[in-house]
Amino acid sequence: MAWFKREKKSIDAATPPEERRVRTEGLWAKCESCGTIVFRKDLEANLYVCPKCQFHFRMNAKQRLEMLFDSRWTEHDVGMTSTDPLKFVDTKPYATRLKEARKKLGMNDAVITAEGRLNGRGVVCCAMEFNFIGGSMGAVVGEKVTRGIELAIESRQPLVVVSCSGGARMMEGTISLMQLAKVSAALARLDDAKVPYISLLTDPTTGGVTASFAMLGDINIAEPGALIGFAGPRVIEQTIRQKLPEGFQSSEFLLEHGFLDAVVHRKDLKAFLSNSFDLLLG
Repeated sequence: MAWFKREKKSIDAATPPEERRVRTEGLWAKCESCGTIVFRKDLEANLYVCPKCQFHFRMNAKQRLEMLFDSRWTEHDVGMTSTDPLKFVDTKPYATRLKEARKKLGMNDAVITAEGRLNGRGVVCCAMEFNFIGGSMGAVVGEKVTRGIELAIESRQPLVVVSCSGGARMMEGTISLMQLAKVSAALARLDDAKVPYISLLTDPTTGGVTASFAMLGDINIAEPGALIGFAGPRVIEQTIRQKLPEGFQSSEFLLEHGFLDAVVHRKDLKAFLSNSFDLLLG
């Protein structure tokens, strides 16, 4: 009575776990705002903006540079790496965090400094990478941004800094905090040289980055819906013992209260930067 018996193993038993995964895994993305499921290729073609509600997904540093530059671009100071001067340990050693981030992302720290052309104009751009320890600013980030500013002065090319950061890197202590003053001093020299600088704030831009170069542009702009601030809303509420207004620290709120010059949709960003540089350079 063989037809009463299972002669073959079940599919689950016969198939290794790694082969049971759905083949469409990673092909779709869910919008954090409206919940729409978007085919990832379509999302990429739409500059990572939800086609239904216009929610701006986060982009990594390389995607930013590919979006802004016309074609190929040249990266500078590629080999710079952070050290661990304090031998800092929280839930894991700082040296381990650095090693894991470098391996995962294929980059040495949380910013890429590059030179290329934006609508035909030579531009220096520093793009921050949030996935590298929260885009935090340590000695290497401060030094690379400073060198990017110096390159803009030397080459007489406009500067764009794309901020996406949780702030200063606590694992480097005072060494991290001193980068605020160093970058700000370099921007003062850029201003003296009459070379324009546009600061683009994306989600999120907080802490020491907001307190330094992110708010020092000749024009400060942001993407729609970006979280921008110094301290987090919970910290502020606990300090002032008041409920914060709705939308507090959003880019639209900051524009309304005079902290930003414009909120620019991603599809309009390249044209906005190009037109702004035309205006600033006369």
